[in-house]
Amino acid sequence: MSTALIWNDDEFTYDFGPHHPLKPVRVELTVALIRACGLTEADGVLTLPRAAFTADDAVRLHTPDYVDAVMRLSATPDPLGDGRYGLGLADNPVFAGMHEASLGVCGASVAAAQAVWEGTVQHAFNPAGGLHHAMPGRASGFCIYDDPAFAVEWLLRNGAQRVAYVDVDTHHGDGVQTMFYNDPRVLTISLHETGRYLFPGTGFANEIGSGDARGTSLNVPLAPSTPGVVYLEAFDSVVPAALDAFKPEVLVTQLGCDTHVTDPLAHMALTTDDYTLIGERLRELAYRYARGRWVATGGGGYQVASVVPRAWTIYFAALCGAELPAEVPREWLVLAEERVGDRPPGAFLDGQVRMSDERLQITRREARQSVEDLKRHAFDLLERL
Repeated sequence: MSTALIWNDDEFTYDFGPHHPLKPVRVELTVALIRACGLTEADGVLTLPRAAFTADDAVRLHTPDYVDAVMRLSATPDPLGDGRYGLGLADNPVFAGMHEASLGVCGASVAAAQAVWEGTVQHAFNPAGGLHHAMPGRASGFCIYDDPAFAVEWLLRNGAQRVAYVDVDTHHGDGVQTMFYNDPRVLTISLHETGRYLFPGTGFANEIGSGDARGTSLNVPLAPSTPGVVYLEAFDSVVPAALDAFKPEVLVTQLGCDTHVTDPLAHMALTTDDYTLIGERLRELAYRYARGRWVATGGGGYQVASVVPRAWTIYFAALCGAELPAEVPREWLVLAEERVGDRPPGAFLDGQVRMSDERLQITRREARQSVEDLKRHAFDLLERL
């Protein structure tokens, strides 16, 4: 087994400003924790640079007028932005160099896809990636260009016939779904807090793809306060069966950790213990259905020091097949406190969330209904592809 961390040690510049929740320090601290745990020094683990990615590459999925608008506002930032393209709004404030920074994130996810598809490694992780809300013609949800979609597009353009994308972020993976909604070569699966309560307000069981791709967009909306035990029941009811029916050649995942019970922007109730179990499942599924080929990106997560670095280090350990120590390295805790002013938890695992039996049964009932609705809408169609 071999694994790549896609990372350049130059300044990470995808930065909407000091008051925006998507802070670059969360990615920098993730890489520091992965290194502090010795994972990048393990046998078979490589650190690879991002690939070159240009405006000409960006227009493979984004409209030329949108890319032009990003370039214009990147070179000459105007706080008012351009609302036609979702730029300059509270979620997506413009900043100098945003075009180049966004290209860099896409280049890292493409590098992960290339390393896996060409056999340099079996698994690869871009912690800076996962910007899954960007649409063909507009920015959305902190996302300028859609790097997971570009990883999928690169795979298709370089010979892959079937790519499965699994998104475990608390927000629906709407941008990636949109990019491939009518492409039967791509299976998108998103488990997320229901759009009845949370941005982007989509991701319902009747969104199943169009044309020849009907049955290849699968969504499992979940109730607020869904705990890990219920989340994993839903995952196990949908993901293995869908992959078995679709038979992908490569697995691409978005590993947002804003499902955490303490996340300030959402309402799910997972813990880092659950990320350990999700990582184990994804690794096993990659081997069972995709010959071990696994391309992973980061995603959402807004507890920038207390959750995100631990969550993504747990996922990277799953990619590597490595065991983490129980305790977070002390030198990293000191670094994190210096960077953000608060010391994160000293252990990797949080323990399970305590919840009343009544609330547990409510979330389980809603999850089972979502799974039933999804299977009724899409599974027969998927199995016929």
